[in-house]
This record gives sequence, structure tokens and C-alpha cells, in this order.
Amino acid sequence: MSPSRPASQPTASQPTASQTTADALRELQARVQDLEATAERTGQNLDAALAPLRQQLDTLRREHAAGLSRWDRVQLARTPGRPTALDYVERLCSDWTELHGDRRFGDDPALIGGPARWQGRPVMLLLQQKGRDTKTKIKRRFGSANPEGYRKAIRLMDLADRFGLPVVSLIDTQGAYPGLEAEERGQGWAIAESIQRMVRLRVPAVCAVIGEGGSGGALAVGVGNRVLIQENAWYSVISPEGAASILWRDAAQAPLAAEALRVTAADLLDLGIVEEVVPEPPGGAHLNPEAAAQALGNAVSRHLDALSALSPDELLSQRAARFRALGAFEER
Repeated sequence: MSPSRPASQPTASQPTASQTTADALRELQARVQDLEATAERTGQNLDAALAPLRQQLDTLRREHAAGLSRWDRVQLARTPGRPTALDYVERLCSDWTELHGDRRFGDDPALIGGPARWQGRPVMLLLQQKGRDTKTKIKRRFGSANPEGYRKAIRLMDLADRFGLPVVSLIDTQGAYPGLEAEERGQGWAIAESIQRMVRLRVPAVCAVIGEGGSGGALAVGVGNRVLIQENAWYSVISPEGAASILWRDAAQAPLAAEALRVTAADLLDLGIVEEVVPEPPGGAHLNPEAAAQALGNAVSRHLDALSALSPDELLSQRAARFRALGAFEER
């Protein structure tokens, strides 16, 4: 028998109070942008008109954030214009060199990586890249990697160990690619190998969920000494739609599934699954990518600093102990 849905629980198609606030937020944002564009175009000083609107906008953004449901957070993680992994690399990294191919089958544009300097520090990057527009999103399969993507990640982790480069992983995927060709090439096996390889890293590893963190596709490059998550990102064993389709045979019950799964950053911090929630600008990272990048960059650098004091054996032991300790159980 399928679990029943409470009558008061909103579905994906029903408007919520936070959605109404979001509509007002969009309208006010459009007014501010229109006035700013007019001031720039005409050279007029419109600060007197803009100042109260900006203050109102900031207040409304904070009120909106405080009233968001778990499903609202999931939707915010998918907002068009939300910074991708490469957007953060462009703002935080120098000397970035992408390395291609898994040396077995081919290259995967959904999971990319290579050496770079993260705020001046040499690192090895592992990036799940969704794409920025329709064309690149299709090319990168919305960040859903094939087996060759995870095997490329393993190759990059080998290089990181060889050259003593800390690993920084930016996670943003609904899950590994579910196509037939991925299964034919050993999707499950590749994910398991990637998890195993990351557990055995002898260099510091810091992972950050910057959007969506779905299932084994995210965990494959998420086995870090520290796992961070941005304020409006989510991380779960399955997407809310996937859970709703299994439990209620209805993806429209995704809001209810999101509540049951406890997928948000605050939930994950409370459960001990992440070490830190990285704050976003009011309204979300998409409204101020520069500020979002600065907060993320500083958080990752701070954890890399702390981990750099540990020996390779200590890093390995700490990472293994961290994941063995996850989970809360009650004996009855």
C-alpha cells in the first residue's frame, strides 16, 4: 500500500506563500533593474528613488529566504542563472588546465577537471558541470556523467596523489546518467571505483555541493575530508521526484518527498552529513554570483588550511572515520 499524502501538503503544481513572495521579489527586482538601466542610459542621478527600493528589496529577499520550504530550496537550486562549477572556477581560480579522457573509452563533458590554483593554492579540481545555456546543457547532459566521467575522475585523483595536490570537488548533478549506453559501459562499477579511490586519497579533499547533489552520481566525487554545501543547494540519496515516483507513483508529490527526505543544507548540517553551510547572497547565488563565489572560495580555502596540517595517514583515517560515523540509529 502506497503512503498517503496529507491533504494540506502542497504539490508541485500548487502555489505556496513563498511562491507569492517570490513573485513580489521578481517584480521589485525588475523595477530596480529598470531604474538602474535608465540611470546608466541617461546619466541621471536616481539614487534618491533607488535607495528605498534597494532596501525594500534586501528586506524582501531575507523574508523570502526565511519562509522557504524544502521544496522551494530544491527549486532554487535549479534556478536558471545559478552559478555553475565553471562560473566559480573563473572567479576563484588561475592557471586552470582541463585534462581530457579516461584512457579507456573517451571524454565526458559532464564531469571535468584538472590542475588549477584555488585562490593561489595549487589544487586538483573535480567539477560536475551542467552547462550555462540550452546547447551546453544538452552537450553536458545537465551534469549527469557517464562511466568515462568517473573513470576520468579516478585518473585525476591518481595525479593528485602523485603530485601532492589537494582535491577540490564541486558537486552539481541530479545523478549519474541513466541511459542504456552508460549501463553497458559499467556505470555502477565506475561509481563504486570512484568512491573507493577517493576514500584512499592521501591528500586533503574538500567537496562542496553548489546546486544539486543526487545519489551515487554525486557521492562518487563527494568522499572528502570535509563536505560543504551552499545555503540553497540540496543533497540526497534520490531526487524528490524520483522518491515520489517510487512511493506514490506520482512525481507531482515531489514537495512531500522533499520534506520526508530532509534534503536541505540546514537538514544536512543537523544530521552531521556536512561540516558547513556556505551562506549565499539574499535571494540566492544567481542574484550575486560574485558574492557567492567569494563566500565559497573562502570556505573551501579555510578547510584546506586546516587539513594541510594532517599527515597522509591521518587524512586517510579521518576521511574513512567520517563516513563510517554517518547515520543516526535507535535500538528498540
